[in-house]
Amino acid sequence: MKRKFSRFGGAAMAATLLVLTACNASDNKSSSAASAENWTQFRDNFLAGYFPLNPNFAVYQGKHEFDGKLPDWSPEGMEKQAAFLERTIADAKAFDGKMTDAEKFERDYLIHVAQGQLFFLRDTDFAQKNPAFYVGALDPNVYVTRPYADATTRMKAFIAYAEKVPVAAAQIKANLKLPLPATFVKFGTAGFGGFADYYTGDAKAAFAEVKDPALQKQFDEAAARAGAAMTDLAKYVGSQSGTTDGYALGADKFAKMILTNEGVDTPIDELERIGQADLKRNQDALKVACATYAAGMALGDCMKKMNADKPADGPVAEARRQLPTLRAFLVEKDLVSIPGTEQAQVEESPPYNRQNSAYIDIPGPYEKGLPSVYYISPADPSWDAKTQADFIPGKKDLLFTSAHEVWPGHFLNFLHSNRAESIFGKLFVGYAFAEGWAHYTEEMMWEAGLNEGDAETHIGQLSNALLRNCRYLSAIGLHTKGMTVADSEKLFKEQCYQDEGNARQQAARGTYDPLYLNYTMGKLMIRKLREDWTKGDRTKWKAFHDEFLSYGGPPIPMVRAAMMKEDAPKAAF
Repeated sequence: MKRKFSRFGGAAMAATLLVLTACNASDNKSSSAASAENWTQFRDNFLAGYFPLNPNFAVYQGKHEFDGKLPDWSPEGMEKQAAFLERTIADAKAFDGKMTDAEKFERDYLIHVAQGQLFFLRDTDFAQKNPAFYVGALDPNVYVTRPYADATTRMKAFIAYAEKVPVAAAQIKANLKLPLPATFVKFGTAGFGGFADYYTGDAKAAFAEVKDPALQKQFDEAAARAGAAMTDLAKYVGSQSGTTDGYALGADKFAKMILTNEGVDTPIDELERIGQADLKRNQDALKVACATYAAGMALGDCMKKMNADKPADGPVAEARRQLPTLRAFLVEKDLVSIPGTEQAQVEESPPYNRQNSAYIDIPGPYEKGLPSVYYISPADPSWDAKTQADFIPGKKDLLFTSAHEVWPGHFLNFLHSNRAESIFGKLFVGYAFAEGWAHYTEEMMWEAGLNEGDAETHIGQLSNALLRNCRYLSAIGLHTKGMTVADSEKLFKEQCYQDEGNARQQAARGTYDPLYLNYTMGKLMIRKLREDWTKGDRTKWKAFHDEFLSYGGPPIPMVRAAMMKEDAPKAAF
């Protein structure tokens, strides 16, 4: 998922890292939050300070007064962001004005958001090492593909953005300390180099309708300079061979990461045990489904058979056919409310953002009447022909990707969050909430009877579940247990039955996106909460789903405490 949020997509890690950057704003009078007379004033003062420090985040939420601006990635700029977050946390904890229960919840929500973002600034060296820290924030897709204004207005915004890219690229180059881990080198060269191609390719073509020669000339000059800066940055990142290690956070930082970002304090060894148990549960279900669908075949061959049933006209066309069917199923089974009449479009991913096989870009709460776009990535052309062919998902595998990204996953989540009572619910949908919900819905749709027990459909659902199981175990292994990238690839292939291309891609992602365990972790917390809240009564599923989604997207343990009326979160798993 790729909503630009402090939240999703991410791609997921870019979503988290997008808001970790600071612009060179004047002292952001956020300290005025401390003297606020009421919580509403405190919250509004916080946002008034936060948006200038995170102009890229603001733009993706629909605050177009920040169009064309980029963060300041100098050490001084990032120190301003960290100091702002530290003041916010201290002031929010000290705030003692009269508050309703909803306002107290929002205060705790704000503190979690700030603590999660502060972790990446104070406790990691991502700014010096991880290209994912920057790639999401550099994304100009909002100007190129989102029709929030006429083409001329958006073209001017893109030019303003492009004119700032050389300074940003120089700051990034100064920050990144070579050599980087090999997976970071590949991600950085593809990401930064992809931007260079995008500026003069897709972005140029998108504004071809603008019949203003002077503006087109200005665009070409700005895009050329920006492209040269990104090309230079990509060459710098790739100028030294990558190391095989250097990506691990370590157990203490990993534990702090999931506590500050997701409110989860479960010990790492217990988290690993929980993940292994869910992997076995899904492997056992796969054995049963394959006994019907591919009797006598090994599980890996059964999975290959499912994935051999590929859409003749490609995954984009197939996904376009799937979405109306998925929405109709939700309505027929009355599983969750669908607010509004919005629909999602389906397109091929742009070249600079193909590190995930699929994601969705959803307009922020300040936008009105704009489309969401579900992007699907083609295979990497550098792969051999067989690996490229294997990468294209089978129809039933893709069906649950479509469920995850659109109905009833991310797209429906944001239809609800954009209507949340709290502005924090609209703006800050967390990683585990967003990805946990989307992954949870895949299994929920199968349990609710999607395709009426068809074994191939079940294998498609389990393929997605197993993929996330191996992400979960790889995140823990890579960052706390000494797992190598080769070990992770082997895990994806041998225990989760993923093809070579996906295994390679997913193992690499785990090094620069340590929070990608959130898919399974979030799913398991939601399943436990559903069981406890409904007491096993399936007739209460819709009420549960609507209530859960109404909170927007705070850490799931916070939602659990509110829904179960607990003083503090208990038994999150």
